[in-house]
Amino acid sequence: MILIADSGSTKTNWCLTENSVILKHIFTKGISPFYQTEEEIVRELEVSLIPFLKGVKIDQIFFYGTGCSFPDKIAIVSGALGWHFKNVSIEVQSDLLGAARSLFLSTKGIACILGTGSNSCLYDGTEIVENISPLGFILGDEGSGAVLGKILIADCLKNQLPEALKDKLLASYELNAQMILENVYKKPFPNRFLAKLTPFLLENITEPSIYKIVYDSFDAFFLRNVMQYPLENVQVGFVGSIAHYFGDILKVVASKRGITISQVVQNPMDGLVKYHSN
Repeated sequence: MILIADSGSTKTNWCLTENSVILKHIFTKGISPFYQTEEEIVRELEVSLIPFLKGVKIDQIFFYGTGCSFPDKIAIVSGALGWHFKNVSIEVQSDLLGAARSLFLSTKGIACILGTGSNSCLYDGTEIVENISPLGFILGDEGSGAVLGKILIADCLKNQLPEALKDKLLASYELNAQMILENVYKKPFPNRFLAKLTPFLLENITEPSIYKIVYDSFDAFFLRNVMQYPLENVQVGFVGSIAHYFGDILKVVASKRGITISQVVQNPMDGLVKYHSN
């Protein structure tokens, strides 16, 4: 029995599979070793995952997660998983490698993530051979839900949106300036808070000021990330909720940059199940 996890900043999809057959999906909060200690992850798993796996014998765990590109962060997640799953083979890899394996299996491609955060890499069919650092939502993460939310709320508070749209945004989420600043600067997981504002962008995408936020942020993602990789004779694919829901604009921006997107997948899990079944 194999347990595969795809973990972003907002949520984790756990998939129990055997002989390429998906037996169960379990959804928990996102797990991030940048924001959580090993003990905190252990407690989270104990409450939201373990009760759903009683009586199940797990042979292997493949965990793909945000922040799992560094040895010390991998050790945090591995340790938390090992605390609950004794004598089980555990492999922890980055969500980026998970995206690449899901999109391209064993062929070459440029894999991109647009979810709460963003990332990209050149994948040779086996491993990641080049990666432009995403840098997080403060310094980078162009095109991500967190950055889209950050630009939206900043434009709102600095009166860059039409007055009616500004009022609509604050009313929709029952927010004021003080609450926004507390969520961004004082409370944990500000990236999650900002990303939760992206449905407003989708609902109001016909507004020129809203469309421009999305278009410009996607254009920055291509310019500052994708276009730094060799693009000749290579596929470009995307995974993530932002790529999925804003796919039409994403493809327009890509076309303007001379890039063809081979596929956009909201959730990489089906591809990961296929990869590990092979």
